[in-house]
Amino acid sequence: MIPVNSNDAPAAIGPYSQAIVEGDLVFTSGQIPIDPNTGAIEATDIQGQTKQVIQNLSAVLAAAGSGLDKVIKTTCYLKNMADFAAFNETYAEAFIGKPARSCVEVASLPKGALVEVEVIAKRA
Repeated sequence: MIPVNSNDAPAAIGPYSQAIVEGDLVFTSGQIPIDPNTGAIEATDIQGQTKQVIQNLSAVLAAAGSGLDKVIKTTCYLKNMADFAAFNETYAEAFIGKPARSCVEVASLPKGALVEVEVIAKRA
């Protein structure tokens, strides 16, 4: 196992790695919409927060030698399933390869986020 760290994504806010590389796979931790430059959630709507989550995931994947185009599975957590359609619009722009996905509503997310996404991706 090789831990991954990117300065272009928010630092872990607990005892975990941003991602782990195991063989040819990258397993990311869930990313919430923290702006790595400010350490805060700047966007207030689901689409803005989803864009930030995708930027964070992209940075972590790049540090692991992968990218959004190599994602094979996503797990998505929404604070409110009423945001599903708007989330999908932004999600579809980034994950054009249509990876396998689970999407669930949760009672709450860290720092009051509206969305969190984790991925499994191939390297190279």
